[in-house]
Amino acid sequence: MFLQAVSLSFRALWRNKLRSCLTVLGIVIGVSSVIAVVVLGQGASRKLTGEVSSLGSNMIILTPEEEDGVGFAGETTNIVPFKNADVETLKREFPDCAGVAPVSEAAVVAVFGSENSRTAVTGTESSYFSIRKWDVSAGRVFSAQEERCGKPVCVIGEKLARTLFKSGDPIGASLRVDRFAYTVVGVLKSKGGSMVGKEQDDVILVPMKVFQRRISGKKDVDIILIGCATGQDSGSVKQLVREVMRERRPVPPGQSNSFTIEDMKEILRTIKKQTSIFTAFISAIAAISLLVGGIGIMNIMLVSVTERTREIGIRMAVGAQEGDILSQFLVEAVVLSLFGGLTGLLLGLGIPFFVTRYMSLPFVVDLRVVAASVLFSGLVGVVFGYFPARRAARMNPIDALRHE
Repeated sequence: MFLQAVSLSFRALWRNKLRSCLTVLGIVIGVSSVIAVVVLGQGASRKLTGEVSSLGSNMIILTPEEEDGVGFAGETTNIVPFKNADVETLKREFPDCAGVAPVSEAAVVAVFGSENSRTAVTGTESSYFSIRKWDVSAGRVFSAQEERCGKPVCVIGEKLARTLFKSGDPIGASLRVDRFAYTVVGVLKSKGGSMVGKEQDDVILVPMKVFQRRISGKKDVDIILIGCATGQDSGSVKQLVREVMRERRPVPPGQSNSFTIEDMKEILRTIKKQTSIFTAFISAIAAISLLVGGIGIMNIMLVSVTERTREIGIRMAVGAQEGDILSQFLVEAVVLSLFGGLTGLLLGLGIPFFVTRYMSLPFVVDLRVVAASVLFSGLVGVVFGYFPARRAARMNPIDALRHE
């Protein structure tokens, strides 16, 4: 009986192909929009969290800015940079951590032969590489002795190596950075492009003493990185760091700390939460199309019932029961909505597939969302198709046969 109802439904829908296709358009748009938004949202979220993780997933970042970020009347407060003594204090207070690294940056022009490139130079220490889990693809990082002596050596990013040295070997070459020459001792492994506004592979890293002597001309430190050891609770370390820094940078009662501490794990959790909320919000808006599509199915089915009143009367006259008529029209509505759901599924996966390739995003498919969208489209057919089907099933056979 069910197969017969399905067969009758397909024949009825096939007789009005254009109207059937227009009817399911709302379902197609709704399902494809929801799936596409979720796929693109999860792909962007995974890429963004991956790039933030590449900065160092178990790391604490200290910046010399007030925690609220603004001063009186919304003006930015004066920033007092960290000093070398702050770094040494943190090293003594946290010997169990993976490392403490000072970081200072400046924009420079790097020159090798006839090639030149505007890039960023970072002054730091060898612990920086372990904190950020950044290995070299060739050569080595600068040694502790080179740091202490302030030797003019450098480690360069993979992109900068390609720009300046083409296919040549940069190890041991003399690279001019602004007015001074540095010996290249290593090339970093590529970390890829970035969505967070910074190209990680286009960089020069030099010992902090060299940076302060040749580039900045002062003993200030822009940022301090603290790497937590495996199994170490970053939240506890963050609290202890705050206490130590409050002693070194005291502030009057009632005022914000003159520094900011950020935990990369907290940043990652915040990014995931915000992208999930945004994706869910946009998906909810797109899902309104499913409601519109359901209303469209109900309207068309009501029109279909009116057009086929005489057919319904003939079927009842030859023995069709109320349940037979109900199932026929209900199956038609479900077939329409499921057809729209499957078509929307193909579009919802196909469009993001090409978009993610173009934008270099991961193609992430959540099977739960896919299944829920298709099942929901079927449910729309049941809910919005029931009233027209019930109306058809309750027709008086005599009145139906008299209908013109």
